[in-house]
Amino acid sequence: MAERILVRLGSALLVMLGVSTLVFLLLHLVPGDPVEVMLGEGASAADRETLRAALGLDRPVAVQYRDYLLGLARLDLGVSLHTRQPVGDLLAERIGPTFTLAVAALTLAILIALPLGVLAAQFRGRALDRWTMGCSLLGAAIPNFWLGPLLILVFSLWLGWTPVSGQEGPGSLILPAVTLGTGLAAILARMVRSSVLEVLGEDYVRTAHAKGVAPAAVLWRHALGNAWLPILTLIALQLGALLGGAVITETVFAWPGLGSLLIESIQSRDYPVVQGVLLLVSLTYLSINTLTDFAYLILDPRIRMEH
Repeated sequence: MAERILVRLGSALLVMLGVSTLVFLLLHLVPGDPVEVMLGEGASAADRETLRAALGLDRPVAVQYRDYLLGLARLDLGVSLHTRQPVGDLLAERIGPTFTLAVAALTLAILIALPLGVLAAQFRGRALDRWTMGCSLLGAAIPNFWLGPLLILVFSLWLGWTPVSGQEGPGSLILPAVTLGTGLAAILARMVRSSVLEVLGEDYVRTAHAKGVAPAAVLWRHALGNAWLPILTLIALQLGALLGGAVITETVFAWPGLGSLLIESIQSRDYPVVQGVLLLVSLTYLSINTLTDFAYLILDPRIRMEH
């Protein structure tokens, strides 16, 4: 077990180094100059060079990369080129709203997907199964950038039940969570259905039926209980994506999270902030995948025996 943890941690460090290098190089290779964005096209060449020197952008890329890695080793993500705030402080301000939205959307998705997926598996090939899978296909096909404005139009502008955008209390969370949660629920419901169907033909399910166990108990306790591994994998991947910042949804609803911060930073060529957000996204994925790997050891004794 200890060896497995060390291997995972070593792999995570290598991935983080690769991600940080790739992000740094891509940001410095894409067209656009943060100095021009800050000063505008009418600024003189002398003013541009002065600001570029003040920001440290006049140094060779190799020197900037070296200083960037040294800063990461000290857990220093640098300073925003525009606000001059530490990047760590900016991320700390935005991670809270993103975490709240991610948990709300994923909770909604699980509450919708689990019962629908199990019922679809129980009534396979019947009207309920076809209706459930049809709704899930529709939910997966509707893009967030279309569903979000539609929900704003109906529930905010026409009915006046929720705020249009921003973070103005609990009501502001409803529409972004529904926008994200419905798409996740559609994908998760199909995974639940296929996972439950896969285990319904196993020997222990037939044995439970032969012993006279109630069909509902067989379905929810035995079938669903042993179908959790692929479902857990999908939930972990979805949570990682949400915590990384649901860029489109946060932009549509002006939600002050990591996704909107990433868009703002890309538009202004704020390299340190973009690098910080992407590194946080990568770290979130790695952490959740590692925790999921350890959860497998708890849920499936066969995996524990292999290690």
